[in-house]
Amino acid sequence: MTTLIAGTIEIAADKRQSALAEAAALMTETRAQSGCAHYVWAADPCCATRIYVFENWASTEDLAAHLAGPYYSRMLALLGKYGVTDAVVSKFKVALEEPVYDPEGKPRADFFTE
Repeated sequence: MTTLIAGTIEIAADKRQSALAEAAALMTETRAQSGCAHYVWAADPCCATRIYVFENWASTEDLAAHLAGPYYSRMLALLGKYGVTDAVVSKFKVALEEPVYDPEGKPRADFFTE
């Protein structure tokens, strides 16, 4: 079952770009881990202190391996270096995934393949 990680990290505005630049190599390495489909930190263009976190893991086992490994430890050290002022990050189990657009190209909020 897919596991998603989503949330926000707050870092002082004058440090955010440096933190993201330093994290780029870490993101690339993490994306090469088994089960990692997506891993990104991205600056919020409307809030100078906010970084969005998004991760997509094939399973909780893959996420557990990541959390026990060196890339996660390096990420924690990087965040500590730049002085996180707040963080709200959650994990989600995804039971069903389907496209937003149906076969006719219409955007739909309902799950139409069930």
